[in-house]
Order: sequence, then structure tokens, then C-alpha cells
Amino acid sequence: MEIISADQVNALLDYNGLADALAEAFSGDICAPVRHHHTIERAEGTDSTLLLMPAWTNFSETPLTSNGYMGVKIATVSPDNNQIGKPAVMAIYLLSDGTTGEPLALIDGQSLTLWRTATASALAGRYLAPKNAAHLVMIGAGKLAPHLIRAHAAMHPITRVTLWNRNIEHAHTLAESLSGDAFDVRVSDDRAAAIAEADIVCAATISSKPLIEGSWLKPGTHVDLVGAFTPQLRESDDETIRRATLFVDTFGGALKEGGDIVQPLQSGLITRSDIVADLAMLCKGEHGGRRDQGEITLFKSTGASIEDFAAGCLVWNRLKESGR
Repeated sequence: MEIISADQVNALLDYNGLADALAEAFSGDICAPVRHHHTIERAEGTDSTLLLMPAWTNFSETPLTSNGYMGVKIATVSPDNNQIGKPAVMAIYLLSDGTTGEPLALIDGQSLTLWRTATASALAGRYLAPKNAAHLVMIGAGKLAPHLIRAHAAMHPITRVTLWNRNIEHAHTLAESLSGDAFDVRVSDDRAAAIAEADIVCAATISSKPLIEGSWLKPGTHVDLVGAFTPQLRESDDETIRRATLFVDTFGGALKEGGDIVQPLQSGLITRSDIVADLAMLCKGEHGGRRDQGEITLFKSTGASIEDFAAGCLVWNRLKESGR
């Protein structure tokens, strides 16, 4: 069994190649149940969560899964880790042979998650963002932010990136890390003004109060919501939801876990029929995506095991092809 490190994952993956693999997976015959949540109670401090995210090939003759695979991501969320200088989220991905169950690889889960999450949003952007999108506004400056920026830039002619974060120093640190990329990067403390000029607004935060107001959005904007992964969290306000055509990565996840969808459903602002398509429908051509340049589109991502599976298979296949 191979042990595949974060450095190897980073060397083996690219955004367009992974986007193609994700599109193939969403269009293929892969079983991906909704993830399992288990609360780990703590006598002191905040409870932890154990997440199990399985997926497997039913049948496929595509290059991605020609031999058949099964896999599971095992992740933990321990919020108190930040107090001791460790990431709150830990993860590992186990990829096995789809026929025999023989373990093939243990893949670094943190890096795999960053790549697949950002690329799933960028894949949705292929269908939903304006084709000439040049200005991206990034709300949040965590570890996912540079991946989201680079993934969207790989799909669209992004020439300008504006960063906003509650802690502006973190935004400046992110800007420095992006200084070698082929787009102009600026930090703004005026969130409303930045969003008003954006072609794509991307948010990856754990905010409980909306950071994106619909009244700020110009016609044609694409809104990409990646944070707010529980029903109690939210990154967009009611006016954003009201103005936008709504899309999700998976119905099973977003309708139960994503506060930007769950809260408007609970309040009666929208109904289930207002969410017009998931990522699988876009990839299969069952929905055409953006209708015109003036349409405001919104994609809500909560993450899905099929994304980890596709990324894990791609890492494994590329590792074998490289002979490393």
C-alpha cells in the first residue's frame, strides 16, 4: 500500500485536469452516499465530529475508474485544536481495489480536500459564471482561499482579484502568497464596493451572519458559496437568494447542511423547486447552466464523497502513470 503525502498530491493534481475528472465522476456510475456524522462528546471543551465519506464504482469503463475502486475519507473536526496550533480538520483518504477491497493507498486528506473543494466550485463556474469573468472577489483568507482563487482563474480569464477578510492582516498575507500569479491582487476593507464590481464572488468562511448582500450584486454576477457548512451558518442574505438562480453541488448535502439554502427553505423564502439543478445535472447536460449574461447565479457547495473519490482516483492513476 502506498502512502501519498500532501506534497505528492500537490505535484500530481492540476485544476483543469481535476475538473474534468470530477465532471466524469458526476456523470458516471458511482455510488456516493451522504456522509456519516458522529459526535464525539468531550467532558471539557467543544465536542468533536467524526465524518465518514464513502464512495465506490458501480460499473465504468472510463479511464478514471477502469479497474473499479472503492474509497472512504475519514475526517475529524476538533474546533479546540486551534488553541494548540493544530488544524481543526484532520483527514485521510483510503483508496482500495473495487473488486478485492485490497488497500491501494492512504492519501493525505487535508490536501485532497482543498483541491477537490476548490475545483468543484470552479467546475460549477464553467457552467454558471460569465464567460468573460475577469474580476474575482474572495471573501475569507483561510487555507482554502488560494485554491479557490487559482481554480477559478484556471477556468476563466481572471485578471484582477480583490481580497476581503475580517482580519485584514490575514488578507495581506494571502495577497503576498499570490504575488507570483498572473493576476493583479488587492486587499480591500470595503466589502460592499468590492462585491459591487465583481464578476465572481467567492466566500469561504464560518460566518453566522451574511457577508454578501444581494443589493450589492451587479447583473451577471456568479456567487460561489463554499463555507457556512452547517444550517446555523450563512454567507448570503435573503436578497441574494431572491435575485439568484440557485444551484447546489448535491441536493442531499446542501438541502440538509448548507445554511444559505436551509434557512431560506425553512423561512418559506424559497421552495425546493427554486433550486434548479445540482452539479451532476450540469455535468450531464440535463441543465444548461447560465442562460444569459445578465443572470445572477449562485452555487452552494457543502462537499460530497464523490468529489474525494474522483480526486483520490486521479491521484492514484497519475502516480502509477508517472512510475513514482
